[in-house]
Amino acid sequence: MVMMMKKHPLFSLTLPLLPILLFSHFTISLAQSPAAAPTAPATATTATTPAPVPSSPPTDIIRILKKAGGFTTLIRLLQATQVSNQINSQLLTSNGGLTLLAPNDNAFSSLKPGFLNSLNDQQKNELIQFHLLPTFVSVSNFDTLSNPVRTQAGENPDRLALNITSSGGNQVNMTTGIVNVTLGGTVYTDHQLAVYQVDKVLLPRDFFVAKPPSPAPAPEKPKGSKKKSADSTGTPADDAESAAVSVKQQHVIWVTVVAAVSVAAFSWSQ
Repeated sequence: MVMMMKKHPLFSLTLPLLPILLFSHFTISLAQSPAAAPTAPATATTATTPAPVPSSPPTDIIRILKKAGGFTTLIRLLQATQVSNQINSQLLTSNGGLTLLAPNDNAFSSLKPGFLNSLNDQQKNELIQFHLLPTFVSVSNFDTLSNPVRTQAGENPDRLALNITSSGGNQVNMTTGIVNVTLGGTVYTDHQLAVYQVDKVLLPRDFFVAKPPSPAPAPEKPKGSKKKSADSTGTPADDAESAAVSVKQQHVIWVTVVAAVSVAAFSWSQ
C-alpha cells in the first residue's frame, strides 16, 4: 500500500519567500556593522636640519672687567675716554691683538688725592693708552719684548718710556721712571686679548717732566724797512760822485758872491 504524503500548505508558501528573507537579513546585517576607520594619509618624512651653532659674541672689554670685579675706576675711565670702544673695534679689525695692563681699584686709591681730577681729557686718554700694548703678549713672552716697550700712548723714549723685565714669566716687573709696577694675575686671555692686573697705576714721565718752552716767534720787520734799506744802499763810486758835485756847487756859489761884490764896488766908484 502506497502511502501518499500530503503537502503542507504553510511549507508551500514559505519556500518561495526564503531567498527574499535571506537577502533582507544579509542587508540588515551589513547596515548594522560598524564602518571601517578611514586610513590616515601617508605623510612624507623630511630630514631634520640641525640648528646653526650660535657664534660667540664679540669681545667686550667692559663686560670682561665687570665680570672680574674690582675695576670700577678703570671702567669709568675707559668709558669716559671712549677707549673701550677703540679696544673692541681694534679686536675686530686687527690680527695682532692687544694687551691691557689693568690697575685695580686699590691701585687707583693709592694715587695722590685729586690726581685724576687734575688731568684734562687729553691726559686721561694718554694715561689709559699708556696701559695698552698694541700686540697680544702672553705671560711667558714678556721677556721677549725690547725696551722701551711701545704703548698706544706713543713712542717718545723720554716722556713715554715703559721698561719691562721678566724672568721667564715667573715675575714681570715694569718701570716708567716715575713708578715701579709688578704684574699680578691674569684677568682674561683668549689668544687675542690679554688682560693682566697690575698693583699700581702706570704713570708716564710726560705728566711730571716740564715740557720745553716753545721757540719764540721771529720779530716782524717794519713794512718800510726793506725799501729804506734799498734806497740807502750805494756804491763807493756813487759816494765820490756826490762829493764832487758838492764841491762844484760850493765853487759856483763863491764865484757868484765875488762877482756880485765886484759889481757893487764898481757901481759905488762911479
